Amino acid sequence: MEILTDRQQQVLDFIRHHLDAHGLPPTRAEIARALGFSSGNAAEVHLRALERKGAIELIAHASRGIRLSAMAQEFTATATGLPLIGRIAAGSPILAEQNIEARYQLDERLFGPHADYLLRVQGQSLRDAGILDGDLLVVRCTPEACNGQIVVARIDDEVTVKRFERTGERVRLLSANPDFAPIEPATGAALVIEGVAVGVIRCGRL
Repeated sequence: MEILTDRQQQVLDFIRHHLDAHGLPPTRAEIARALGFSSGNAAEVHLRALERKGAIELIAHASRGIRLSAMAQEFTATATGLPLIGRIAAGSPILAEQNIEARYQLDERLFGPHADYLLRVQGQSLRDAGILDGDLLVVRCTPEACNGQIVVARIDDEVTVKRFERTGERVRLLSANPDFAPIEPATGAALVIEGVAVGVIRCGRL
């Protein structure tokens, strides 16, 4: 069996995680965004390599036309476990390699729904929600959130963790600490939900 490069393994792992979390494969654009590729075409190059090596099958003319092959489970990750994201470089994708401090094997049954990464909390803005500086937030990748959920949100190039609130077209990101004012993205600002919290690990004690 051919060996996967680290980048090919990351793409294969992301496809597996997306299938587990959402029940369908990711699009090229979703792969590119999650892993920091410049475009969907860059993701396509890695998908073609995975297909040549027998890890996946690609279905023509389908945006989610990716299928794990019968051999997919034989490709063992060179780096396994949930990635721990520390300080995020401005403008970089959450799961970009330079943001990953370590990886941890955790029992997936501890969290529901499926978790995709751990994010180290910085600051006390969510203190009254029981989320403290140094805690590890357990996050599921999703672009959608419901009122009251703790979200990982990107406003332009900056990433923050807050409680989500939408009223009509108005969105606010709320702290759980009276010392911090709500964040209301300015008109024209690019607000993207990177994920929702599905658990917390106290003070990073893994």
